[in-house]
Amino acid sequence: QVQLVESGGGLVQPGGSLRLSCAASGLTLDYYAIAWFRQAPGKEREGVSYMAKDGSTYYADSVKGRFTISRHNAKNMVYLQMNSLKDEDTAVYYCALGDDSIWWSEGYGMHYWGKGTLVTVSS
Repeated sequence: QVQLVESGGGLVQPGGSLRLSCAASGLTLDYYAIAWFRQAPGKEREGVSYMAKDGSTYYADSVKGRFTISRHNAKNMVYLQMNSLKDEDTAVYYCALGDDSIWWSEGYGMHYWGKGTLVTVSS
């Protein structure tokens, strides 16, 4: 049974940093593209960052230069380093695994999803 469990969310002040983790089980991470999504209250889900199987990365314009996606295949772990956090980064963050897809930000090709971890940026 495939399971994705996010952790690392919490309350942080504007300008602060957080590192989200996603532990994957029941599969071999090497075979999957990875992604992070977020959903703020009252808003639609947004694709935040994506790493294809070949290691190429993509970021939403709103987080470019501040967020970094990474993976540790041997540990079956996915990470999202978030720096210079802003109020508008407040959301539930989800990790997802799936196939390489140019439509990743819409969720296409993503087969497995975690339940999310809440990030609140507030002073």
